[in-house]
Amino acid sequence: MRRIFPTVLLAWLFSAGALAEKAPAEPAIVVGYYEFPPYTWTAEDGTPSGSVLTLTERLLRQAGYRGEYRSLPGARLYAGLQDGSVQLWPGAGGKAELIGHTYEARHAMGHFNLALYHRQDVQAPTLPDGLRGKGVIVISGYSYWKQINDLLTDPGMGISIHRTSTHASALEMLLRKRGDYLLDYQAPVEQVRKELGLSPLPYIVLQRLESRLIASRHAPGSLGLLEKLDRAYEELQAAGEDLRVE
Repeated sequence: MRRIFPTVLLAWLFSAGALAEKAPAEPAIVVGYYEFPPYTWTAEDGTPSGSVLTLTERLLRQAGYRGEYRSLPGARLYAGLQDGSVQLWPGAGGKAELIGHTYEARHAMGHFNLALYHRQDVQAPTLPDGLRGKGVIVISGYSYWKQINDLLTDPGMGISIHRTSTHASALEMLLRKRGDYLLDYQAPVEQVRKELGLSPLPYIVLQRLESRLIASRHAPGSLGLLEKLDRAYEELQAAGEDLRVE
């Protein structure tokens, strides 16, 4: 079965030639995303890339739309969903900041894990008490779910938060013992680890999350848009398309 996710397909979907094949042009949907390789990221030439964005564009095309993609920091992405300037986000549901501001698609596009990494010379913690008084490295701009945020900010835990801007620098901080643990999403950490030629690190999976399309309630027609995208998913699935995200 032919896969639909290669980067070359994504580039084709976004190309002017592909857009010119249909007249009039499909209605544009503003899709926000943040840099979360290998799922959503921006290539060096500025092209939106990644398996989740490829599938998002495939679903939009099937439903009769096209995407206009904007890479945004987490806070600006959430603000856009809160005011309707961002219509669609291929992300994860249940964010406290978005309660009452968004609708979620029925179909999940994939899964990803939030993990707590540690060095080989550090014992895996018994949670939550094993984090008491420890240093935890996090990525600036990423937000977590309420249970995780409450744990990190609990004064009684005495956790020291060490922030950095990239997954590579986070791994470097952990290996240089500038923190006891690294809290990060598994897929981007593993991609960077392999690129740097680092040995596997032990980790604990804290949450297994679903990636799905999320629409702003403040954008006109958002509920109907999600319904069409869910139907598009079902149509492609019924046609035998491989819709797995990796």
